[in-house]
Amino acid sequence: MTNDIRRVAVIGTGLIGSAWATLFLARGLEVVAVDPRENAGDTLRETVSRMSEALAEAGLLDESRRPDPSAITVVEAPGPALAGCGFIQENAPERIELKRELLSAVERHVSSDAILATSTTALRVTDIQTGCARPERVVAGHPLNPPHLVPLVEVSGGELTDPKVVDRAMAFYAAIGKEPVRLNRDIEGHIAGRLSAALWREAVHLVDQGVASVEDIDRAVVHGPGLRWAAVGPHLTYHLGGGSGGMAAYLDHLGESQEKRWKSLGTPTLTGELKGRLAEGTEREAAGRSVADVEADRDAAIARTLKAMRS
Repeated sequence: MTNDIRRVAVIGTGLIGSAWATLFLARGLEVVAVDPRENAGDTLRETVSRMSEALAEAGLLDESRRPDPSAITVVEAPGPALAGCGFIQENAPERIELKRELLSAVERHVSSDAILATSTTALRVTDIQTGCARPERVVAGHPLNPPHLVPLVEVSGGELTDPKVVDRAMAFYAAIGKEPVRLNRDIEGHIAGRLSAALWREAVHLVDQGVASVEDIDRAVVHGPGLRWAAVGPHLTYHLGGGSGGMAAYLDHLGESQEKRWKSLGTPTLTGELKGRLAEGTEREAAGRSVADVEADRDAAIARTLKAMRS
């Protein structure tokens, strides 16, 4: 690793925090975990062991440096154990006051140049950092679930964040093998969350209008645009749609038809009846698999894809 940060802290060890801990360990970092729950350490170590297997299956694990879950230091609250941590990844529930209190407590035990990153999904950094004595070192480092496998991390600062801290956070994430993208301004939902919400809104609209079943809509995404987006993303997809003229040609020739489609997109209301149809459709699609089973199948598919991309 080219980054100079060697000791990190994970605040909150639920699904997201456990994934961060797994990845940090896999990259040879010392990890301190903070979680007040009873038996949090045992649960975290079991989860890290399981997630490490997924990393190995994806070809993302150096077998000579397989994560040792027993090496994680687990404490109930921010305190002296955080000394020496140069990067803090906070993963508490999406409650603004809780995040403010936690980061305020954390910064009393770390050096002045330590970076405080929040995994927040929908809250703004600007609103979170106001509880800190040094808000300039608070950033968002938002992963996409499952964080130990999906490379993306969305990085942004708030109104009080020093841009140089964002630079350092970007460099740290890149050094541990993530694919960091930088937001030029603080916004709820970041990039991936907003794009996902837009796609799902239309998927729900199609169900609501009886256009197709839940199962067939998911299949259409997985076996169609999902494959293209994984390779080039939405903008380059339409750039290729313009032929040799690229995006400019596409917009000149097909921009009007695209606007027509935008105007036809739906804004469904989640009525009780629609919620029922969505739940019933996803249960049919799961075909008897539990949520844990579907999650495991998803992670295995992601691992296979990542391994194929690296071969």
